[in-house]
Amino acid sequence: MKLQIQAFFDSVTSTLTYVVFDPKTFDGVVIDPVLDFDPASGATSENALQPVCDFIRRETIKLHFILETHAHADHLSGSQVMRRHFKNVPVAIGANITRVQQSFKKIFNLPADFPTDGQQFDRLLKDNETFSAGSLSIKVIGTPGHTPACSSYLIGENLFSGDALFMPDSGTGRCDFPDGSAKDLYRSVHDRIYALPEETKVFVGHDYQPNGRALAYTCTVAEAKAKNSQLTAATSEVDFIKFRQTRDRSLSAPRLLFPSVQFNINGGHPPATESNGTAYFKTPLTLGNST
Repeated sequence: MKLQIQAFFDSVTSTLTYVVFDPKTFDGVVIDPVLDFDPASGATSENALQPVCDFIRRETIKLHFILETHAHADHLSGSQVMRRHFKNVPVAIGANITRVQQSFKKIFNLPADFPTDGQQFDRLLKDNETFSAGSLSIKVIGTPGHTPACSSYLIGENLFSGDALFMPDSGTGRCDFPDGSAKDLYRSVHDRIYALPEETKVFVGHDYQPNGRALAYTCTVAEAKAKNSQLTAATSEVDFIKFRQTRDRSLSAPRLLFPSVQFNINGGHPPATESNGTAYFKTPLTLGNST
């Protein structure tokens, strides 16, 4: 089956959203939609979503699923807004989202009744599960490491890798979020993604355009195995773990970390409104030493 894949780039968060569809039947899915958020005003907007929705309508795509590769820490998910635009199309994510919910419920001291069984999503996907989206057949490949709930989606000869694997000059995702694991990420990429046929096309979740190069978002498994700047087929597990842990200690937290995680572990739903009719995100406070 020859698929049509349309990429949409959000330059604010360097995120790629994909619309994947069968040009014969027009059955399709959306992967990792973005909802704009301004932390200064606390306002959301649909600037990043609008061209995605316009494209789906223009091409008369029958949308079957909104797929999340993981609970993102750098942008708010646009999944629930898209559900409203497209007749409550189901939102799906890897089943280990429950581990992420349990961890962050403690970190943010969320209300006791905040669910950690994944019920905020319409479908929880298991590793190695294959499911249908109309005429599309989609295989779930668990690729934990960046988070324990990361999943990549194999559709035909195309793999949508989320934050597990980036373009060769950008390496891999970071592993320093709660329950992240450089060891798990090594095995996800080296033992699972690199085991796919070398002609498989990898579509990445972000492109940070190192050294100011033009946007790029796809490479083959063969290219990744040979040229990835952080993890090639020849890289040892010990060397990768040492590199990744050292590198992660030097990285700043994502700008939208706190609102993104609270929003996204809740399935793209905002926090409940409080007695004054307003919803709030929580920000943990760490007080520095006085001098």
